[in-house]
Amino acid sequence: MVKASKFFLSLTCGLVVCAADPATAADVKFGQIASQTNPASIANAKELQAGIEAYFESVNVKGGINGNNLKLQVLDDSIQAAKMVELTGQLIANPSVVGLIGFLNTGGLTALTKENAFGKSGIAMIAPMQGDKNIVEAENVFPLRSGFPEEIEALLKEAKTWGKDTISIVNMNVGFGPVLAEFAEKRATEMGLKVLSRSVVDFNPNTQAASVTAAVKSIVQAKPKGILVVAAGAPAFEFIKAVRDVPEGALQIYGLSVVRHSDLIATTGVVKARGIVLSQATPYPYTSNKTVITEYQNAMKAHNPKAEFSFASLEGFLGAKIAGEAVRRAGGTPTRERMLTTLKTMGEYNLGGISVNYGPQARKGWGGVDVTIVGASGNLQK
Repeated sequence: MVKASKFFLSLTCGLVVCAADPATAADVKFGQIASQTNPASIANAKELQAGIEAYFESVNVKGGINGNNLKLQVLDDSIQAAKMVELTGQLIANPSVVGLIGFLNTGGLTALTKENAFGKSGIAMIAPMQGDKNIVEAENVFPLRSGFPEEIEALLKEAKTWGKDTISIVNMNVGFGPVLAEFAEKRATEMGLKVLSRSVVDFNPNTQAASVTAAVKSIVQAKPKGILVVAAGAPAFEFIKAVRDVPEGALQIYGLSVVRHSDLIATTGVVKARGIVLSQATPYPYTSNKTVITEYQNAMKAHNPKAEFSFASLEGFLGAKIAGEAVRRAGGTPTRERMLTTLKTMGEYNLGGISVNYGPQARKGWGGVDVTIVGASGNLQK
């Protein structure tokens, strides 16, 4: 647990400095914390940054917004909660940073929102890569992606549509796992699905293998038609590999957007991943069926012609576009206060086929969920 005193010492310094010295003209800076050194986050972190910078570059080459260039400062917390809190304090203490964007670290974001860090510092957090209700509904957080409950709803609806009326739930024992598993069990019952078993996979590497074995055994005994995996990273991948290794494991598997498709293929192989259904909390980035998707693809090609499209880079791009719109509406060279006021009163903003809605009563992200499936060649199909 992070000591509040350490955070609030840096926070207080940040408030004193930023009150006296707003961002300099022609340079509107946003701060991002996402680890590009930890293997568990490196891909998402790099793609988030690429998407943000692709949008920033697309407006900067045209003279910026209101004469201001958009800049990004990226810090690496190694996915350590205490480190994210410390680095957030540094960003807050930097008067040139007018807003925060694209944070990636559930533990760190949880610690920050428990301390109401964004509210007390008077700074906006735009589009964190997070679907936890307690985080995205915290003060001064302006979400983009849909929440985990919406993803669960979409997956359960998909299961029911295809006749998978008996399911087992497997969740990791940390982060969103326990709470979402409870929610999933309740909603499944309400939707007419029967939950035959619920198993827990341990996040601790020392006990993970034993918990995976127990979870697979429970699935074999329960004989469900589908499995809902409420986990991410190693707990999800190790369970999927293990359950696919048994004859009874040829079942329909459903996973959340945090089960990153490319990592799933790399870890389990195409054969075991084939047919797995994954919900997506941001729009499908590969087909140009919305104005903003076309804009994103063009910006990414200009930013890096070799870059591949991805959900994470699209998420960064969309978050950056929200930030850019706030800069435009704030006028002049924005301060943190003007940015925050603008975002709180933005109302419905159409990014180009998808919308967010920020007002005094509620701050709502995209709200939609795309359901995708891993194809025979390992590609992700909608």
